[in-house]
Amino acid sequence: MVDVYIDEKYVGMVDNAREFVRAVREERRKGKLPAALNVSYERDFNEVVLNTITGRARRPLIIVDNGVLRLTEEHIKKLKANEMNWDALVKEGVIEYLDAGEEEEAYVALNEKYLTKEHTHMEISPIVILGMITSLVPYANFGQSSRLNRGSKTQKQSLGMYASNFLLRIDTDVSILHYPQRPIVRSFMHDIIHYEKHPSGHNLTIAVMSYDGYNMQDAIILNKGSVERGVARSSYFRPYVVEELRYQGGLVDEIGVPDKDVKGYKTEEDYRYLEDDGIVYPEAKLHEHEVVIGKTSPPRFLGELEEFSIAANMRRESSLTVKQGEHGIVDFVAVTENEEGNKLIQVRLRDLRIPEIGDKFASRHGQKGVIGRIVPQTDMPFTTSGVTPDIIFSPHSLPSRMTISHLIEIIGGKAGALAGRYIDGSTFSAESESDLRNMLLDMGFRENGTEKMYNGITGEAFNAVIFIGNMYYMKLKHMVANKLHARASGRIQLLTRQPIEGRSKGGGLRLGEMEKDCFVAHGASLLLKERFDSDRAVVYICESCGMLAVYDNMKSKAYCTKCGTNVDVSSVELSYAFKLLLDELKSLGIYPKVHLKSKY
Repeated sequence: MVDVYIDEKYVGMVDNAREFVRAVREERRKGKLPAALNVSYERDFNEVVLNTITGRARRPLIIVDNGVLRLTEEHIKKLKANEMNWDALVKEGVIEYLDAGEEEEAYVALNEKYLTKEHTHMEISPIVILGMITSLVPYANFGQSSRLNRGSKTQKQSLGMYASNFLLRIDTDVSILHYPQRPIVRSFMHDIIHYEKHPSGHNLTIAVMSYDGYNMQDAIILNKGSVERGVARSSYFRPYVVEELRYQGGLVDEIGVPDKDVKGYKTEEDYRYLEDDGIVYPEAKLHEHEVVIGKTSPPRFLGELEEFSIAANMRRESSLTVKQGEHGIVDFVAVTENEEGNKLIQVRLRDLRIPEIGDKFASRHGQKGVIGRIVPQTDMPFTTSGVTPDIIFSPHSLPSRMTISHLIEIIGGKAGALAGRYIDGSTFSAESESDLRNMLLDMGFRENGTEKMYNGITGEAFNAVIFIGNMYYMKLKHMVANKLHARASGRIQLLTRQPIEGRSKGGGLRLGEMEKDCFVAHGASLLLKERFDSDRAVVYICESCGMLAVYDNMKSKAYCTKCGTNVDVSSVELSYAFKLLLDELKSLGIYPKVHLKSKY
């Protein structure tokens, strides 16, 4: 006897689990039971599980009987003639939806070629094994799976038209690509998701070759002429938001140009872009640390005698300034209220981003890289017909990654650009490579995509023929302008006296074990000393007991709190973090003794 559960509730027992499961499935296919019902036999627990609950991931498959598909040519003709629809196929029991439990017992064929009598179902199309973004990658069946995952990720990070109403929205940290294009080599999924309404890349001419070592590893070389013509140009938007908060005791923030007697007043120059209402005017060019919205707040701590205290009634400066390392033009100003009825000001800054060395680019095949050099068009290599590539891509990035799809797209893009049509690169059902080669031959080009190229500097022909074609390349959101970070001295943590962390707060850069090894290898000992000096502290140590001593500034004398003044006390230079460790050990009741040796 086997237990039966419906939606995780025990309902009874059956004699023959296999027969019961088969009967339920048959009744469901006839339409006598709801299509949302799924049944499976859990062999390990010896129980039959029926599920109708919501929230299950279910997918459609074509039913197979003894190696024969239930979907016939007649069905396909009716579908094409619009005499039949999807729901009719489900009702007729041609297609059924399986959940994770029922799929465990299914034996699914990828296509008709692999069908045997053991198979229970067949995929509607092999492309459904891929996700929506991954199915946009052309010729994906010629690429490696890990690169395909990366190709999916890089498409999500690409810049494009993320929303058509972006001028009316206040979004955090977004970019808009100025001249996005539809890809020449595309998948049928581009039509289904209406990719042409939000494209995110350019069809660029790409040459696979090395150029003076500036495209080593994953670096790419960009044509300066292409950059000047608008390739990969984008606008970066950053919002600045301030609200007038209300505090206890009827105190409020005030938005406006702060008075000079306010605590923490900046220089007049910092407020020069503010209008009378304390808000910056549109199209003002702002640089870092300049005020966007002027604001003053009541004092943080109120004393008991605030009526008599002048300091307590002093307001403090709390204006919003442009973040460190950022600049831009004021694009949009909105004055409104939030849910509590407090005044809310939103200002959006716009910054034009022209591609520069360090900006990240990627193809749809997981081949990502940063710009290593931007070369003037006159110095770029050129073909016999005078074509200069927009991008030079390193051939060494291909053998180990095995992204053959990357190479096929170059040939497809070239054929499509010359023929003036889109190339179907849908996974498992794309235009074949031999067709693309024949197209190139018919148009008077070499069928393998290579061309004779000349050195742009010397004018000499290269010994090798260069693989050149068209490809859809994307600019990613990782731009060097958002990541550039340097610091001299600045804010430190209260506890360890070491520099604070984080680029936005103006923090320090961590010098780790490996960076230390590089300095050691270079013999840069003084630089290494300087790097490790961020929390230098001079402490006095009693040579008798090894505990920290005290220095009396009034008497200009050092003494030990344990041994008194009749002992030798020496000043020692050490890391404040180590001094903190000694203090924490003392708090545990452990006696850390510091033994001193003479330096000389």
